Amino acid sequence: MDPQPLNEPTPSAAQDAEPASAFASGAPTDAAATGFAPRTDLSALTGQVEAVRQQIGQVIVGQQDLLELLLVALLADGHVLLEGVPGVAKTLTAKLLARTLAVPFSRIQFTPDLMPADVLGTSIFRPTQGDFEFRPGPIFASVVLIDEINRAPAKTQSALFEVMEERTVTQDGTAHHMATPFVVLATQNPVEQEGTYRLPEAQLDRFLFKLNVGYPTLAEEVQILQGHHSGFGGTPLEKVKPVLSAQDLAALRQQVGQQRVEANVLEYIAKIVGQTRAHKALYLGASPRASLALLNGAKALAALRGRDFVTPEDVQTLAAPVLRHRIMLTPEREMEGGTPDDVVKAIVQSVEVPR
Repeated sequence: MDPQPLNEPTPSAAQDAEPASAFASGAPTDAAATGFAPRTDLSALTGQVEAVRQQIGQVIVGQQDLLELLLVALLADGHVLLEGVPGVAKTLTAKLLARTLAVPFSRIQFTPDLMPADVLGTSIFRPTQGDFEFRPGPIFASVVLIDEINRAPAKTQSALFEVMEERTVTQDGTAHHMATPFVVLATQNPVEQEGTYRLPEAQLDRFLFKLNVGYPTLAEEVQILQGHHSGFGGTPLEKVKPVLSAQDLAALRQQVGQQRVEANVLEYIAKIVGQTRAHKALYLGASPRASLALLNGAKALAALRGRDFVTPEDVQTLAAPVLRHRIMLTPEREMEGGTPDDVVKAIVQSVEVPR
């Protein structure tokens, strides 16, 4: 099989992490630009994250905005849903991120005939002992890549509800706990394509982010072809080495959890999420789980950018990735050609920014 094409920055991926032009007024977001020295030493965190970037950069061309949001989700202990048409390297990006972590990895290809036991595992009768033994399924790994998650029916989708939210699998009355870390990186094709099932709202709500991966520009695609023609530029996938252990990641997450968040920023988050429940273009707003996702993501983004405090710009940057899959447009707004991102942008612009 030919090697997969190099990945690339895309307009939609860039939109996922574009606070200045889409949501904010262009205010700087990193510690150097704001002029505030962090009171917490974040040098180890930024150094380890940069090591991950360098490893992935051996194969991936561009895609920095998308990669930043994937790293934010990793630090915030959240799952990520990547959506795009076939062939834009969603799976490759997820696999490369997993290769930088020294933790167990598994890949599950979702198909229409996949059963819950194929994902979670099943109990096997042992005649000599006269009892049943639980055989864990592929979901029992630290990083799980679920490829084309929306090609499995609702019965299999429901098998993921408990494990993604509670990090446990209950089988025959026994709870089996997942190892730490536990991250699901799922890819899906647009629901308009053949053979796809729309994910249940409860399933979507369990993803911290939904990130869009679109087509490359002409110049980027030429660069992809040049790299493919020369054999990935002499850099095979095997050159991507693990740089973070489970203990390293746990320490980074603990540091992220200690980020400072002012009361007015917390209120700002609550107002943005609350507006989704009253907006006339939406018939389904976001739940408090979205508020928590926005808070945790903003704390991780601030740490990633060298700050030990969260700013409104962090919240604005993550509003679309956190909310776009948790809200539903009214039929009238859909017929007008509106998108969830349009509504999120309008909501963010309507809420007063705390000073």
